[in-house]
Amino acid sequence: MSNVISPGVSVLLARTNLLTPAQIERGIALARAENRKIAEIVAQEGWVAEDVFLKALALALNLPFVQLGPLDVSTDILEKLPTKAVFQYAVFPFAVHNNILQVATNDPFDSGLTDALRLASNLRVRLALATTEDIANATKKFYGVGAETVDRLMQDDRIEVEPQGNLLKMDLNEMDQEASIVKFVNQIIWEAYEERSTDIHLEPMESSLRIRYRVDGVLHQTPLPAQLARFQNAIISRIKVMANMDIAEKRLPQDGRIGMRIQGEDIDIRVSTMPTVYGESVSLRLLMRSKEFIGLNQLGLRPNDVASLRRLIDRPNGIILVTGPTGSGKSTSLYAYLHEINTIDQRIITVEDPIEYEMAGINQINVRADIGLTFATALRHILRQDPDVIMIGEVRDFETAEIAIRASLTGHLVFSTLHTNDAAGAITRLLDMGVEPFLVASSLEAVVAQRLVRKLCPACRRPAQPDRTILQSAGFPVAELDHGRLIYESVGCEKCRNTGFHGRLGIYEILFISEKVEPRIIDRSSSHAIKQIAISEGMQTLREDGWNKVLDGITTFEEILRVTEETD
Repeated sequence: MSNVISPGVSVLLARTNLLTPAQIERGIALARAENRKIAEIVAQEGWVAEDVFLKALALALNLPFVQLGPLDVSTDILEKLPTKAVFQYAVFPFAVHNNILQVATNDPFDSGLTDALRLASNLRVRLALATTEDIANATKKFYGVGAETVDRLMQDDRIEVEPQGNLLKMDLNEMDQEASIVKFVNQIIWEAYEERSTDIHLEPMESSLRIRYRVDGVLHQTPLPAQLARFQNAIISRIKVMANMDIAEKRLPQDGRIGMRIQGEDIDIRVSTMPTVYGESVSLRLLMRSKEFIGLNQLGLRPNDVASLRRLIDRPNGIILVTGPTGSGKSTSLYAYLHEINTIDQRIITVEDPIEYEMAGINQINVRADIGLTFATALRHILRQDPDVIMIGEVRDFETAEIAIRASLTGHLVFSTLHTNDAAGAITRLLDMGVEPFLVASSLEAVVAQRLVRKLCPACRRPAQPDRTILQSAGFPVAELDHGRLIYESVGCEKCRNTGFHGRLGIYEILFISEKVEPRIIDRSSSHAIKQIAISEGMQTLREDGWNKVLDGITTFEEILRVTEETD
């Protein structure tokens, strides 16, 4: 924004009937002194919401107020204004009529804006007002993440693109110093952080580089500039440099780690590269180190299940297993259990691959198979360290399972995970590994199967009118709807970035090893038979727990079907 504020601005601000004379005077003073935009000052000072202010200002200035989200803007219109100008002036071109380019801005008081845009586009310009967030979202949607940086790369003479179609030809040592590449990679990570992503995937395609973020367990493709594929080697090499990988080795998979701090929050990024047909595919897992640990009450368990688990984790010995597919929150649950019992009188040792969160007061060991430090090796030595509680990241083989079980039988409380579809499946999995049935029956205390479901955005959810026949066919308790309870559906709004969901919560199935279950384990009964006994004793299945969360308005019927389909 220009530092020059015309005398007529105070009159126009007064016409909005939203600001006091003192606020108008202070707003203009701040704009002049700090080179800030009036609309942003009004919103940041808490005087008026930005959209309300801009709508009133549009009336006072006889300008249109537009919402850019629903618009479908063609490439021809986007190309009317250079990318550099779009980002420099924080504007967005959205229409052309009679050789007049319509441009959205949140700063109509920038005296030189119209002339600058006219010179950049060679068209007459008419301004419209839109909120800062709306302009930023439209810019990202239509120009792509990091478009300004890619535009600068296209103009950088030091980077040469081979005409034969090979992706990039440049000196790697020079590339490491390339500020634009560094900035673009930082933008990717920042964008993922802002979106609450757990993973970033950079996937080379035949003629493009695709970047996807995993948000609330679902992959979303992020818009990118069309020219980005020309710089994919430079981008991937930059990530490998940050992760202390060998940038010259592109034929073999590699693993690395990046430590970053964003807005005061420590982030541990696990990097994995994999050679593919069109180049190296890169996956980044984002772990928030400063994230507060979730307690038992925050996992989404029923109150009686919380009470039962508290009794179990206070026991001096036994095994508690958490099961589910990758990304189902097993580690979060284990850390919640450990956090609950992490007291000065407990010696807790963990063996993990990798250590996802560092917990004060706990001895954590990172598995290193390359030097022979496996789960089984570490477990043997842990037993000489006088532990009270042992946490094993995953039971992967017979040797680890046997040592864990014998540890529990000799007075240790053991926590671990398994990859099975339901709770009863963990028992047959242990038996399949070769563990004796009597050892499983005597050591195992409980198995917790879990999934993560997306939570409905509270700002935009709405009551649904589902087909009761479909509900009944899936086993949904439709009788509850006759008692005035509602189920909701997702809609989508700005707060949830039009996904309809925000955050995740667990659904659970807890199988307690009772006196009736033990003989079935010793007899090597099927997981189905064991599950039926547990249900007869009151076990709630994953899907049944999901139905309760649907009736509580937390998630949707379709979401429960999606995450529990394989256990149906």
